Amino acid sequence: MVATTTEQLSALSNTTVVVHPLVLLSVADHHARSVPRGSSKRVVGILLGQDNGTTINVANSFGIPFEEDEKDTKTWFLDHNYIDGMWEMFKKVNARERMIGWYHTGPKLRASDQEINDLLKRYIARPVMVIVDVRPQTVGIPTDAYFAVEEIKDDGTETRKTFLHVPSAIEAEEAEEIGVEHLLRDIKDSTTTTLATRVAEQLASLRGLQSRLGDIQSYLVDVASGKMPLNHQISYHLQDALNLLPDLNDQELTQSFATTTNDEMLVVYLSSLLRAVIALHALVDNKASIGRAELEESKGDKEKEKGKSAKGDEKEKGDKEKESSKTSSEDKGL
Repeated sequence: MVATTTEQLSALSNTTVVVHPLVLLSVADHHARSVPRGSSKRVVGILLGQDNGTTINVANSFGIPFEEDEKDTKTWFLDHNYIDGMWEMFKKVNARERMIGWYHTGPKLRASDQEINDLLKRYIARPVMVIVDVRPQTVGIPTDAYFAVEEIKDDGTETRKTFLHVPSAIEAEEAEEIGVEHLLRDIKDSTTTTLATRVAEQLASLRGLQSRLGDIQSYLVDVASGKMPLNHQISYHLQDALNLLPDLNDQELTQSFATTTNDEMLVVYLSSLLRAVIALHALVDNKASIGRAELEESKGDKEKEKGKSAKGDEKEKGDKEKESSKTSSEDKGL
């Protein structure tokens, strides 16, 4: 279905694409086995699941043979006979899962995406395209979902085909959650503490937020300079986000922020003070234990020396007694 009216566009924009972890693992494995390291090639596959209207549940996937000219992206080959064979086998395994779209590892849109999407309409009435970034540079959801639409311009000129971005989410069933937890348990570094892990996660979240703010800034600059057309839907979302920001000119809010910051800094100061006291106590205790050990060692050496000297005196006394007895016996013989 190609959206040509405002109602259809709004209905598509409210559609959420839910991707399961099994699909992400399958796509990552497909890319790792097919593309050598350092190459910019992408892999293409079919998505399986259920289309419930407002929610598209992507539960499974399989890769398909795909070749593309790196110099000319419009020159490509896709084996649709392979799709027919795989789909017949998947129907026998799970009849509830339908072909709902396709994926590729972009990580961005390509010029041939529209042609591939038109080809897959032979199998799917409303195909969803999901771009999975297998090597993400920023922290966040590594999926972007799109629907092919025909954009109607306000000036009445000819429509053009484009992709409409829709929200996507990562959700897992109970069995998938258990599997993901086992994987994370194997990957988790046991040498890092809980506090270090929390700080690292917060730092990664701030970096992701900074990246999103940079994208928003570049978009607004392009709109202001006339390089990109104004999208009212994006403007409404930005206005809603800005309306949620607190008014920093409010004296009461500023005072509450300062109070909270001072309380947190006081906890940090007390923690540093306690850490220093504990370190000094450990140092003094270590010095005392070393001193006691050295004192006991010196006492032991002195006792050993006394024992040796006592043994020497006893031996000397025994020798003298032997000599005296020998002399007396000689005198008696004479």
